[in-house]
Amino acid sequence: MKRGLILLLPLALGGCVVGTLAGAAVDVVTLPVKVASAGVDAVTTSQKEADEKRGREARKQDEERGKQARLAQERCRKGKALPTDDCAAVQPR
Repeated sequence: MKRGLILLLPLALGGCVVGTLAGAAVDVVTLPVKVASAGVDAVTTSQKEADEKRGREARKQDEERGKQARLAQERCRKGKALPTDDCAAVQPR
């Protein structure tokens, strides 16, 4: 009886081993595809990301223009305007 169980044990466990080996083989085969797709995702930019980047750049440019306009107004008020300052556009307060 024990001898019969010992002989049947490898057959009973064989499915587990085969399933594990098959799963490992699938992982090995699909790994290059996963690595390649991760690399493509890292290199490419989605439309949403591009829009967000353009929006950030536009806001940054607007902030810089506003800062330069405020500095020009201040120079005009103090009488220290630069040739590039448009003091006629400055409204006295």
